[in-house]
Amino acid sequence: MATEPIPASRPIEIAIVLRAKVMLGIVHGLTDLFRITDDLSRLRLGVDAPVVRLSHFADTGAGGIMRTFDTVSDATGGSSSDVPDVIIIPPCETAALGIETDRRWSDWLTARHAEGAVLGSICGGTFLLAQTGLLDGRRATTHLICAPDLASMFPAVHVDFDALLTEEDDLITVGGVMAWTDLGLVIVRRLLGAVAMMETARFMMIDPPGREQRFYKIFAPDMTHGDAAILKSQRQLHAHGPLNANVTDMAGWAGLELRTFARRFHGATGLRPNEYHQRLRIEKARDLLENTRASISQVANDVGYGDPASFRTTFAKLTGLSPSDYRKRFGHGGVAHKR
Repeated sequence: MATEPIPASRPIEIAIVLRAKVMLGIVHGLTDLFRITDDLSRLRLGVDAPVVRLSHFADTGAGGIMRTFDTVSDATGGSSSDVPDVIIIPPCETAALGIETDRRWSDWLTARHAEGAVLGSICGGTFLLAQTGLLDGRRATTHLICAPDLASMFPAVHVDFDALLTEEDDLITVGGVMAWTDLGLVIVRRLLGAVAMMETARFMMIDPPGREQRFYKIFAPDMTHGDAAILKSQRQLHAHGPLNANVTDMAGWAGLELRTFARRFHGATGLRPNEYHQRLRIEKARDLLENTRASISQVANDVGYGDPASFRTTFAKLTGLSPSDYRKRFGHGGVAHKR
């Protein structure tokens, strides 16, 4: 069911933060997405007045942080003193550039939030949102590569390494550069309803929200921990392949008694030997699902699972998708796979 028409005197305002070295592709993409939403909503609601007001805010130096772009002029219902309903923080070229040396933007965002604005961040933009302190005690996400740094720099923030999107009342974060589409659609849904979100998604031919970062996460084990014995075992395991070795072999390569090996392995890698071994097998399964047409049962067998049901359960637990759904999303077709 469509939401009620927005009064022409007060279109919903969505603002985008423009900082030095911001990723302009995301700014332009969001600008187009919300303009499309406005066009489609006007058509569906049968109104001529703007439904969505889109603005950009930049630090003008002596003039302070001000609107530098606005789709609605004062004459049609916008005032330069209005507080945006939503403010989006796109990432800069690197996560490090997202960290402020002063609190100009942080203080401005905190003040707008206190006035009722919902704040959203994309990828490395979460670092600036975390600097405000508003994320303390709340879940948040960022690009999976940057997540450890976010957790280390802001220990009061509950960093979710797997989530692509978190919604904590008036704070929304998404991880991954292209997750701006997820954030944009979530904001449309919150402000204008599911109908507006789905018609925007269909027009732009993008998936509605529901993805997770673990769909895309590749197992990249830590090889920089400094434990030479464990590192030797890891290298041997990767060389032999997970199907041709077991935990006893791994301990032997490290030259350690089994219990000592298990303790040191967990301390060095953050995983128990069996968990590490399992992740390598699932990583091989991902490769087979992406690049071959082998059946799910065949893939399970090829990575060492005699029980396809057990394989499906483990695969879904680690990747967030069933093997068949993973293949639908990431499969390249490939060639028929021979054992």
